[in-house]
Amino acid sequence: MKNVNVRLRPLVQNINLPTVLKTAFLPGDTVERLFIATQVGEVFFLRNGEVRTFLDIRSRIIKLGASGGYDERGLLGLAFHPQFYYNGVFYLHFSVAGTQGPGALPNSFTPDPCDPSTLNLKWEDRNNQYDHIDTVEEWILQTNGQPKKRRTLLNLKRPFFNHNGFNSLNFSPETGNLVLTTGDGGSGYDPFNLSQDNMEIAGKIIEIDVTKSFPNDLPTITRFNELPGSIQEALTVVAKGVRNNPGISYQRYGNQYIKYIGNVGQDFAESIFSFVHDQRIPVTQLVQSYSTNSDIKGLINFGWRGWEGAFPTSIFEDCSENSSLDKKTIAYYKEAVKDSVERLPPLTSYFHQDSRPDKFEGTALTGVQPYMSNNIPDLTGSIVFTDLSRKKQSESPRGVLAYTRNRFDGKLNDFGVIEPIYDFGSQPAYYVGLGTNLNHTNLYLGVYNSMKVTDLNQGTVFEIIP
Repeated sequence: MKNVNVRLRPLVQNINLPTVLKTAFLPGDTVERLFIATQVGEVFFLRNGEVRTFLDIRSRIIKLGASGGYDERGLLGLAFHPQFYYNGVFYLHFSVAGTQGPGALPNSFTPDPCDPSTLNLKWEDRNNQYDHIDTVEEWILQTNGQPKKRRTLLNLKRPFFNHNGFNSLNFSPETGNLVLTTGDGGSGYDPFNLSQDNMEIAGKIIEIDVTKSFPNDLPTITRFNELPGSIQEALTVVAKGVRNNPGISYQRYGNQYIKYIGNVGQDFAESIFSFVHDQRIPVTQLVQSYSTNSDIKGLINFGWRGWEGAFPTSIFEDCSENSSLDKKTIAYYKEAVKDSVERLPPLTSYFHQDSRPDKFEGTALTGVQPYMSNNIPDLTGSIVFTDLSRKKQSESPRGVLAYTRNRFDGKLNDFGVIEPIYDFGSQPAYYVGLGTNLNHTNLYLGVYNSMKVTDLNQGTVFEIIP
């Protein structure tokens, strides 16, 4: 695919790290407004070129960046009810203040195919060995213009600080349900294989029926069978095999919707998946299957941890004879074989090592959105995505914009690079998020000058224009 040139128009500058970029109509308003959620716990919106505060929950967010400044916790998701204009209801997903724990493992994890004990680890002491708690809450914008929490939907205990999902809440236009995308729980290589376990909330795409009642005294859980029956009845699982992802997006296709999901890679590949049909399974059915020790099929499966996109998950090691070369060892061979048939192949992948002159070497996928406008003709009908930072740059770090197109024959598709015409100067420019408006005709890019959430007010939000 050919490269495409675009321009970037700054909309907001000097803000904290943006994790969500999306639009909504405020109650009583006639203009679709851009909302920006930051990792530290702020939500802003734009009105007549001015940045206005919608919500500030920084006091509710866990202390971020305590170990060097980098963090993957914080305000992770924001979604507006489909009837937000009329009812003022919206939803938040964030890491809760005061819930810091020691973590599920004392050291970093890398599997060793020669040591079976590393391939079958269990998360044993979940009451004490966890990193933090994430929550999903329902809020309402009161008639006096002040947001107020209404209820809690889920309290989730997480094993590590990373892979919690980001831009993690949306509403399905097909079912009207709230959709939560969760990462595999973190560390690296999914030590406990949570993403493939049907009982684990980690590594799943989950729909929540927000019309159901939720009890006030919610337990803090990690597995579906730990939930009260009334909450199990409100949840449906769409997919598993998620490592970490920047949310789910929907593109209307006739009378159906194409769903797009990005899966952040380990050391090899970043991947984008698309699907139209799925066999979502009620949690009550999953729990019943688990209790009777019967197998259940049908969930969309992105393949992690056995698969990293289109390839078996591999461990990279430098070659002893030549450190400029490396060898790749399949990390979980049996799992790769087992999941080879039922996994969904990706629409496209891009790689951490890629010498092709028209491609790039990426680090982490940070956004996936369909683009349906004719304003940038070369991108009309495409799927636009962002990577945090291009590898092997002589200048300051720069993120990457790219695009691909859908195909329905199951083959891996190519992708093209989008070249933004903008001078970032000598500052780093990490592409930390990608957003769109309600009908996918505008694209918004979140850029941050640092990898550390503790480096405050380093962010800019751009509109991508012809």
